[in-house]
Amino acid sequence: MTRPQDAVLTNARLVLEDRMVDGTVVIEHGVIIRVDEGGTSLPGAVDLQGDYLLPGLVELHTDNLEKHFVPRPNTHWPAMAAIVGHDAQVASAGITTVFDALCVGETSTGGDRLEILAGMANSIREARSKNLLRAEHLLHLRCEISHPDTASLFAEFIGDPGLRLVSIMDHTPGQRQFTTIEKYRYYYIKKHGWSDAEFEKFVVQQSEASARYGASNRRTIVALAHENGLTLASHDDATVAHVDEAIADGMLVAEFPTTIDAAKASRDQGMAILMGAPNVVRGGSHSGNVSALDLARSGMLDILSSDYVPMSLIHAAFLLSRADVGFDLPAAVRTVSATPAARVGLDDRGRIAEGLRADLVRVRDTGDMPLVRGVWSRGDRVI
Repeated sequence: MTRPQDAVLTNARLVLEDRMVDGTVVIEHGVIIRVDEGGTSLPGAVDLQGDYLLPGLVELHTDNLEKHFVPRPNTHWPAMAAIVGHDAQVASAGITTVFDALCVGETSTGGDRLEILAGMANSIREARSKNLLRAEHLLHLRCEISHPDTASLFAEFIGDPGLRLVSIMDHTPGQRQFTTIEKYRYYYIKKHGWSDAEFEKFVVQQSEASARYGASNRRTIVALAHENGLTLASHDDATVAHVDEAIADGMLVAEFPTTIDAAKASRDQGMAILMGAPNVVRGGSHSGNVSALDLARSGMLDILSSDYVPMSLIHAAFLLSRADVGFDLPAAVRTVSATPAARVGLDDRGRIAEGLRADLVRVRDTGDMPLVRGVWSRGDRVI
């Protein structure tokens, strides 16, 4: 690996953890060694022309890689082309640390997630070993506990140095993401084009699978995660009972709580609340669940995730800062940088501060949306 380039970035609006200043950042050997207020006349300094300079974004949950592996139904893309294309997309969105959320187990019949699971994981490892990636890619395993093979598939990843985050999912009909069977019916019939009879058969199959495998898979995965120092997250909690179960299992992140009650219980018990950036950009949940902006307004939003649209992460942070929900720009940027980094134990990034990694994003706010004009990863300019 080549040595990171030294650089001086000046005439920037620095978005620090708790304030903004006009200033200069000095980088050596991939690390921020100085943060100064005001400009500099040092030879070779890069003039950012008054653009914002943000810490590199930290993405904890995106399934965007799946879309690159299977860009159309029954169309599988070459693995290395898929990971490099995905990496370019997240880096150009200002994301310098990405947890690729790979699904372990299927949520419906006829899916291809099990088929591409090993290929996605291997592509990340190979691309990393060949120094082909602009962002740092880590693993987030999303474990669907109603699938019979989930626990054994998860166990195969133990010892992977890239694995840092594990979430427990249960897409049994009529609860969590789809709190009523009517919402579940609408989504799956529209997605798969099923008849009513096919849907009813699927509901019976999924309910039986959850009853048979769910509790056992959950116990096994939670135990393995704790034994190996992995951060645990709940997923789509809808009730106080769901949150109580998550707390009993030692979970630190509440991903996409679907109701105000679940979000409040998560906050009261010390979990960081993660919501989708697309929810902010669209002004609401695509599943009809609680609005991320409503949670922000109630002081119950800690982390944003781009989920299925990488560019939504930085877009949502800027929207959050001007949505009259109590977030200034530094607070909004913390939801996509410092807070997610800290919650998964990455204390070397997420802020513009001396001694931290030089993961930085140059941004110009166009009024409509923020425009990423430059990205540095460990001091190397990658965009």
